[in-house]
Amino acid sequence: MSLLFFLLPLLLLFVSAHSYSYYGLSYNIDCGSATNSTDGFNTTWLSDRFYTGGSSYYVSEPLQFRHPQEKTLRFFPPSSGKKNCYVVPDLPSGRYYVRTFTVYDNYDGKSHPPSFDASVEGTLVFSWRSPWPEDLTRTGAYSDLFVFVTDGEADICFYSIATDSPVVGSLQIVQVDPASYDGGFDGRKYILVNYGRLSCGSGQWGPGFSNDTDQFSRSWQSDAQFRTIDSESPARVISTTNSISHAGDAPNFFPMRLYQSAVTADGKKNLEYDLTVDAKLDYLLWFHFAEIDPKMNKVGDRVFDIFINDKNVTRIDIYKEVGSFRAYTWHYTVKNLSSTQLNVQLKGVAGTPLISGLENYAMVPADVATLPEQVVAMRALKESLRVPDRMGWNGDPCAPTNWDAWEGVTCHLNKNETALVISRIDLGSQGLKGFISDQINLLSDLLSLNLSSNSLEGKIPLGLGQKSLQRLDLSYNQLTGSIPESLTSSNLQLVLLNDNLLDGRVPEQLYSIGVHGGAIDLYGNKGLCGVPSLPDCPLFWENGGLSTKGKIAIGISCGVILCLMLLVVYIIYVRRRRNDYDFGFPHDLIPLGAKTNRYHRQKSIAVLEMESQHAKADLQPLQGK
Repeated sequence: MSLLFFLLPLLLLFVSAHSYSYYGLSYNIDCGSATNSTDGFNTTWLSDRFYTGGSSYYVSEPLQFRHPQEKTLRFFPPSSGKKNCYVVPDLPSGRYYVRTFTVYDNYDGKSHPPSFDASVEGTLVFSWRSPWPEDLTRTGAYSDLFVFVTDGEADICFYSIATDSPVVGSLQIVQVDPASYDGGFDGRKYILVNYGRLSCGSGQWGPGFSNDTDQFSRSWQSDAQFRTIDSESPARVISTTNSISHAGDAPNFFPMRLYQSAVTADGKKNLEYDLTVDAKLDYLLWFHFAEIDPKMNKVGDRVFDIFINDKNVTRIDIYKEVGSFRAYTWHYTVKNLSSTQLNVQLKGVAGTPLISGLENYAMVPADVATLPEQVVAMRALKESLRVPDRMGWNGDPCAPTNWDAWEGVTCHLNKNETALVISRIDLGSQGLKGFISDQINLLSDLLSLNLSSNSLEGKIPLGLGQKSLQRLDLSYNQLTGSIPESLTSSNLQLVLLNDNLLDGRVPEQLYSIGVHGGAIDLYGNKGLCGVPSLPDCPLFWENGGLSTKGKIAIGISCGVILCLMLLVVYIIYVRRRRNDYDFGFPHDLIPLGAKTNRYHRQKSIAVLEMESQHAKADLQPLQGK
């Protein structure tokens, strides 16, 4: 699909846009510039940021460009990978106007404009093919579109064709009303790519061309080069300085200037426009009218039919619809074009036809994207595995579907065909030196993982293999720790863990993969044990720590020791209770004890006295003899 080649002649805009954002959120990025700048229309341009790779450079003839943001560029050489992006963060969900300036101007001295594609939010929108038209090669072109952003960041990506280096001069992102251009109906399903935004009866104007403002930062072209010249229906321009009511109404906020000029046709009363488009796409045509001729002041004074590709699609009576000096719009969708020409005719029924503006947008179906949780997982893997820039792991891992997925990654549609999922990762022998992120467990559709022959360290994630994984090759790395129980999944048919630094007991179910027709290789891990061809595991030690048996044994030993200690304490306690003299009585029992002791002492003294008296009685008869 070559959306841009017919679009480029319509978009030769050579100035930047103000950012009169509907919600006040906008970015104007001067790609390739190291400093902020301000153009001739007092618009501030930010220094280059939010890019994933590439290098900055200047155009070869900067004096032919009017504004600072047109004199620098960012290019993405093959060393940055096939796919590079600008990822603008922290955006509220909503609809955005995105505008890019693409310029070559022989900046590299090769006289070879590059071939590349550009995508926005994972959908292919522009295609550039070498050779470019000569005027575009020197002066460049602006291109714009409307797109919904729902994940908090806008991805504008560039995909190299062959070994060419994509280029971009500037990037603008402006938040707009989500209901604009019928966006509330099915706008999320389509990206509206500008194929012509015409102001009838005037020159180029709007942000970047004049001091006229536009809430959405749209710029407007003259309709003259698209209007068919017919000597029998000469076009006539009319204009007014009167205010046009309802021109700036929500949700589209069209500028009043658009309705203050118009083109009408005398003679045969026909106006005709030929628009160049791409076949096999639907197109949204947006017509603008305002009755600015004071002589047309009643219903029926000006009536005309609109024909699109020779089909009469509607009849218009501006005064009947809204009266005089009031903005009126009407839109129509052209389905399934089979040619590259879109013909629009306004044929007078009463009076002469009149038109103030005409917009033509290709309705590019939004491509399916990778499941958000799997995007999170892949980005985490990119960081943990230290994937080199040359592999181009940027943007959506799987989208656009027109392009290849990230290098070494295979994707497919999920069961509902509503999103893309990761099915295979093959990064063997890529010089990776990081570790395997635990986020890999979010890849619930992963069938095959090959990270062999790298220098990965750390442990195998505990949840790896629990879901869909069938083939796992982590051989020839420096992985440590034990083999997680999650790898005992019955889905695994191939497990290659050889030549690592793993240790501990090998789960029996894992080893049984080889017994039941699969393949398993654990060779070269000196610390593994517990299955045939490997040493027996120590009775109380496995997987780098105590085994279950060891823990049980220690638990029993501790219980026995505790019981013995309690028994000893109990015996000591009982023995001491039998000897009152060995115990110190509580305070409230001391008086009773003291009394008992005094009684015993008194009794003893009395006995001694009686014995003494008795002895004396016995001695007296003896002494008398």
